Amino acid sequence: MSSPSKRREMDLMKLMMSDYKVEMVNDGMQEFFVEFKGPTESIYQGGVWKVRVELPDAYPYKSPSIGFINKIYHPNVDEMSGSVCLDVINQTWSPMFDLVNVFEVFLPQLLLYPNPSDPLNGEAAALMMRDRPAYEQKVKEYCEKYAKPEDAGITPEDKSSDEELSEEEDDSGDEAILGNPDP
Repeated sequence: MSSPSKRREMDLMKLMMSDYKVEMVNDGMQEFFVEFKGPTESIYQGGVWKVRVELPDAYPYKSPSIGFINKIYHPNVDEMSGSVCLDVINQTWSPMFDLVNVFEVFLPQLLLYPNPSDPLNGEAAALMMRDRPAYEQKVKEYCEKYAKPEDAGITPEDKSSDEELSEEEDDSGDEAILGNPDP
């Protein structure tokens, strides 16, 4: 049987191998940011969010804490804190789930099928129920205003390929990489 710390490490590596940009907060594996893109063919398509993930000590037996850093307009996401009201994550979490499930299934499902009857953003829930076209327009406005790739601002610490290097980093030259020889 593997320990929670081994499982945490394995799930995090699996998430990174699934082409998600991950930015660690510190040396531990408890807290990190993940770049999350809005589901295709949805009103969130084109949006890019920086999502904060905090793994409790008891992970995977206890669910991760998930929150959007840049703003998103959604009935089940608190507009100020970014906290996510997600039944699967908060109440029905099981150790069978992993971090890839969160970003490939749970969050896309949340965005595709909002639940206005259990809102964290009452205004978004009311607008969605009262005037769906106006709600969808506001979602798109938020995506354009707050969810552009530069708003997510995730820069992975270790680059796995030259393609991921930005032009700024690419122009740094060999001397910056090599540094000074030891005396």
